[in-house]
Amino acid sequence: MINIRTKDEIEIMRQSNRLVAQVLRKLRAAIKPGITTRELNQIAERSIREAGATPAFKGYRGYPSSLCVSVNEEVVHGIPGPRRLKEGDIVSLDLGVYLNGYYGDAAITVPVGGVSQEVTRLVEETEQALYKGIGQAKGGNRLLDISHAIQAWVESFGFSVVRDFVGHGIGRNLHEDPQVPNFGPPHHGPRLLPGMVLAIEPMINIGTWEVKVLKDGWTAVTADGSLSAHFEHTIAITDGGPDILSLP
Repeated sequence: MINIRTKDEIEIMRQSNRLVAQVLRKLRAAIKPGITTRELNQIAERSIREAGATPAFKGYRGYPSSLCVSVNEEVVHGIPGPRRLKEGDIVSLDLGVYLNGYYGDAAITVPVGGVSQEVTRLVEETEQALYKGIGQAKGGNRLLDISHAIQAWVESFGFSVVRDFVGHGIGRNLHEDPQVPNFGPPHHGPRLLPGMVLAIEPMINIGTWEVKVLKDGWTAVTADGSLSAHFEHTIAITDGGPDILSLP
């Protein structure tokens, strides 16, 4: 069942998502060679709790941390630890909070110092793919219009779209219907209606789209060891078009 949120509910969700965006902005500023992924997690958890919110990921299905930190070939769900970031890495940060009865969720990928032109393009075009998808999130379109826009943009650059992990509805639960793939044919899927709230999150690889999960049971990496980038916004579909809730 796809929930339709009222305008009041969407405004409450804007608060939780705005907090996510503010914490991600703080984390982006903290990223530099030498910082550990555990230190990034500590910044995130402290910032969330100081704002009177609860980390959405910590304890979710057993996940041990407040922040997902995925470095280089890690696609999603990387567990923070003692690893130190180094010049030339890229790091994806995925963060969720629970505030006033509703969830917020967003993700960014950040280069650590200088990176190659190809890696810069991967990061930039993954973020652009997110906005191409958001542009299709309007009443009257179909769900897979979002998916197709992302896939078409990414594949035009020779990159590949991860298929094992997808976006999702969000609201009183972190993951709700519908699933939002980042690939698929246009003009298919449920009709998009004002009041739907979706977390759209392309995960894009330089190499193969295939992934595998490491022995920790969480960290997903590219099957061929190629680099991966991830961006996510939570958006509401309104009569006036898509409304990005996860802006600072």
